[in-house]
Amino acid sequence: MHVLLIEDDAETARFIQTALREQTWAVEWCASPKDGLLKLGAGRFDCVILDRMLPDMDGLGVLRLLRGAGIDLPVLMLTARGGLEERVEGLDAGADDYLAKPFAVSELVARLRSLARRRPMVSEEPVLEVADLRLDRIARTVSRAGVPLDVSPLEFKLLDCLMRHPGEVVTRTMLLEKVWGYSFDPKTSLVQTHMSRLRAKVDKPFEAELIQTVRGSGYILAGA
Repeated sequence: MHVLLIEDDAETARFIQTALREQTWAVEWCASPKDGLLKLGAGRFDCVILDRMLPDMDGLGVLRLLRGAGIDLPVLMLTARGGLEERVEGLDAGADDYLAKPFAVSELVARLRSLARRRPMVSEEPVLEVADLRLDRIARTVSRAGVPLDVSPLEFKLLDCLMRHPGEVVTRTMLLEKVWGYSFDPKTSLVQTHMSRLRAKVDKPFEAELIQTVRGSGYILAGA
């Protein structure tokens, strides 16, 4: 696996490099966001480890630039701020996973392996359409009845997953695995919270309700 590490603390970077190279993984380190973005534009990587607190540009800013450019590489964000609000903010910005400092090497390696195993969120179809709902994977846009919808990167992933299974029940477990990469249930309201926000954008302004809750199971995108 080829990993790009964007971390301004040299000691932390050396620690991570040593740990990952023991797994026979290739690791390239950049201390600044600018160098990291240049590396991403010039090379091929399997995943990115991104520090939250960086000089010149916050890690969230880097992440938003990546997602805005359509770069779908898995991103593991590191932070010294492990509060719920910070984790949610990072996930909303497009992070695939979040790890608080200090962390155990075994956990870092396990999380990266999980990201590597995850199937990409791409579909063979560049544009998905269900009823009057349209998702363009190339332009990264969503619209309903011709009206553009302002969805976050994470909400885009949720909707992409639902639209690839129209008329089928998509369970909470499936969403945790496909969108967040969790192979376990963190026992939080993570899915419900983000699905509620998505439904407010997709359904609330319109007459027909497309995203429906299947009590005890998950969600279904009707209208197919």
